Amino acid sequence: MKKRTLIAVATALAATTTFGAAGCSGSKGQGSGGKNPATANQGAVVGGTPQKGGTLTVLSNQDFTHLDPARNWVVSDMDFGTRLLYRTLVTYKAAPGTAGGELVPDLATDLGTPSNGTKTWSFHLKKGIKYEDGTPVTAQDIKYNVERSFSPDLPGGSDYAARYLAGAEGYQGPAQGKHLDSIKTPDDHTIVFELRKPFAEFPNATVMPNFAPTPKEQDKGPQYDNRPFSSGPYKIESYERGKKLVLVRNTHWAASTDAVRKAYPDKLVVVMGLKANQIDDRLIASQGPDASAVSWGALRPESAAKVLPNAEVRRRLIAESTNCTDMVQMHTGKAPFDEVKVRQAVQYALDKDSVLTASGGPAFNDLSTAYMPATLFDGKQPDTLKIPATGDVGKAKQLLKEAGKPDGVETKMTVSTGDKGRAEAIQQSLGKAGIKVTIETVDPSAFYATIGDTKNRTDMVYTGWCPDYPSGSTFLPFVFDGRFIKEKGNSGNHSLFRDKPTMRRMDDIAAMTDAKQANAAWRKLDGEILAKSPAVPVLVRRWPLVLGTNIAGAYGQTSFGGQLDYATVGLKAPSRTQG
Repeated sequence: MKKRTLIAVATALAATTTFGAAGCSGSKGQGSGGKNPATANQGAVVGGTPQKGGTLTVLSNQDFTHLDPARNWVVSDMDFGTRLLYRTLVTYKAAPGTAGGELVPDLATDLGTPSNGTKTWSFHLKKGIKYEDGTPVTAQDIKYNVERSFSPDLPGGSDYAARYLAGAEGYQGPAQGKHLDSIKTPDDHTIVFELRKPFAEFPNATVMPNFAPTPKEQDKGPQYDNRPFSSGPYKIESYERGKKLVLVRNTHWAASTDAVRKAYPDKLVVVMGLKANQIDDRLIASQGPDASAVSWGALRPESAAKVLPNAEVRRRLIAESTNCTDMVQMHTGKAPFDEVKVRQAVQYALDKDSVLTASGGPAFNDLSTAYMPATLFDGKQPDTLKIPATGDVGKAKQLLKEAGKPDGVETKMTVSTGDKGRAEAIQQSLGKAGIKVTIETVDPSAFYATIGDTKNRTDMVYTGWCPDYPSGSTFLPFVFDGRFIKEKGNSGNHSLFRDKPTMRRMDDIAAMTDAKQANAAWRKLDGEILAKSPAVPVLVRRWPLVLGTNIAGAYGQTSFGGQLDYATVGLKAPSRTQG
């Protein structure tokens, strides 16, 4: 899934000050005593058990990318949407640490029943699940939302359905009454998916928001993004884009049907358009209403100096791994990056240590030496290229000369506004090898639409990818399979990599029935793609969040990129909040 663009705007001086004070050194998030000061609460629930009631405030510098379940495929937005507004066939357990990766039934009574060699999957819905107006959720509503996710005017969503459903090639959504025969609803509580090839991991895909229900009569096309119809514990009371979102209880949601969502607060208010440094300072101080607030975006690297040395604030810090790899992706279909040696030159020229410093240092980041995160390599990424963390400028210049570019190359790179500090570190290090980069910044809420426009985007982008669940099948094919590149709304494969041997090997691995054999094959393929250099892996970040002093039930959900799990968070003393 697409990683969330972060709000950090780093400075090397602030990061150096921070981690000098904290006693950290090295590039793997370890302090001098081997303890990362940012991870004291890792795997723990902070603040105790919440009390029911009150108003939880979320402070944000940006709007959501999408809340429409057909379009929502950015990790933090998925967390917010699927925990609060709509339910999916299955979901992740509400628990910190590795337990948060466990699949549990949600709308469905179980995790699905396979047949026909895992090419057919059947799900039965629980009884008594209702929308915000009291009408029942039906299997036909789930079918309809999956179908509408194919609509060209609703780009951005998960494409598992497009990749696996039989007869999905060329399908353009349910307009003019066109439907997918491979999704059957024999009754209101049964839905059957017929796949074009075996897919034993299909239940994991039904965590995605496009497997949430949308009633046809509520569908407003692109405008549905402003007011998705609730099947979850909350409904939208008001939404001013870029300013404020207010959620109140869906009184027709029944806790008896939902083992995941606790729905502690009476109301959630998301205040947008704030300055990132102000959000950090307000939550560190935790005065008045801010005691009952959380941050939407990660703590800025500059603010870490105010947090890590302060024991009281540090007790309110959660910093789970995002499990997402940041990458510099290059347009492999155009000069100069259609030449592999130029791409390899970028690999060697990049000083990853400088990007790590600009990202807040080793307490909040791990360097990446492979595309897939360490969780897909049994905890430790391989280092197949053996490039120094500070880069190798001499080797980069040699590769450019071999590519017929002895004077270097010029290019432009698009980044989210929050990644500008990282981009400047990249720009500086590449410049030493003769690779001149001009940076173009885009507001986070428009970032994916901008880089997903393949005809008009720049030739280099800084973004990342997160596995949707612990399998290489959710990472490499989405980032490097050229058969699913879209002209607009393109996701994942921002290097526009169309390498036939790579795609053939992906098909071979996908057909393997032995999971251990497939895992080993994905890992080997990671290194093979890395040698062709369509992208440079840079970092795996943590998602540091400082909580208000009145917050309870809080932990980072690793299945949602380390974001706060909105299924369980609430308040210690609801009476201290104002409606």
